[in-house]
Amino acid sequence: MTTEPGPATDPRPTLAVWKFASCDGCQLTLLDCEDELLALSDRVRIDHFLEMTPVEGADGERARPDGRGPYDLSLVEGSITTAADAERIQHVRRISRYLVTIGACATAGGVQALRNFADVDAFLAAVYARPEYIATLRTSTPISAHVTVDFELRGCPIDRRQLLEVITAHLAGRKPHIPSHSVCFECKRRGTTCVTVAHGTPCLGPVTHAGCGAICPAYGRGCYGCFGPTGRPNLRSMIAQLRHDGMSEQDVLRVFHTFNAASPEYAPVPDFAAQEQRSPRA
Repeated sequence: MTTEPGPATDPRPTLAVWKFASCDGCQLTLLDCEDELLALSDRVRIDHFLEMTPVEGADGERARPDGRGPYDLSLVEGSITTAADAERIQHVRRISRYLVTIGACATAGGVQALRNFADVDAFLAAVYARPEYIATLRTSTPISAHVTVDFELRGCPIDRRQLLEVITAHLAGRKPHIPSHSVCFECKRRGTTCVTVAHGTPCLGPVTHAGCGAICPAYGRGCYGCFGPTGRPNLRSMIAQLRHDGMSEQDVLRVFHTFNAASPEYAPVPDFAAQEQRSPRA
């Protein structure tokens, strides 16, 4: 008769999945891996994943000889929107050897970062009958604004193939092979006609990180940037093209202030949009 090894004797590396302010879509992407997740369970012990089971694994305090642990790999979904979560992410970082943020909320503040450009008190008064009982920060910020992040996986939600690549790369001790090129490359690989060139459709493909498979352009609509910015987006040229294709200054601001509103790469957008508005080309 054989028994499963306990945490103290199990040689498999440990995995934890953490949730902050988010919709749980990126965690569901991991569950949607199905057969791959079953195979993965032979290589890694999932110690903490409340979306999958209410049973807690390690208590989060047991340290390894090197002072880090108990988790070898932590996947973090969601942004920081409360003071309590700002403290909790510090704890998660301390007990994680390798920390990966997954999804637009964790990497760029998410849709909830729209609060960063508005009056939070007005939002609270409109939504809650007793807003004085609501404890929230005035901003929604990515995890990297609070702790050191070892790798960021973009998307809203993330791509299951890229997620599996990140996990298997960690197990193999190598850097994840996640392309840094734009959605335009994916359009060309699919043989999709450029919607901007052919129809003058506004499209964020040139400045958006690949990973979605260029689904929207394949169906005749412009990319709206759910996978966040590429490493070095040419925002000035992108905004000029969007204005040429008929978007107003407010439309430009709106299309960038969606899934990845708090992304540091998008910080210059308001200035560039205002400059383009004053340009004779506009």
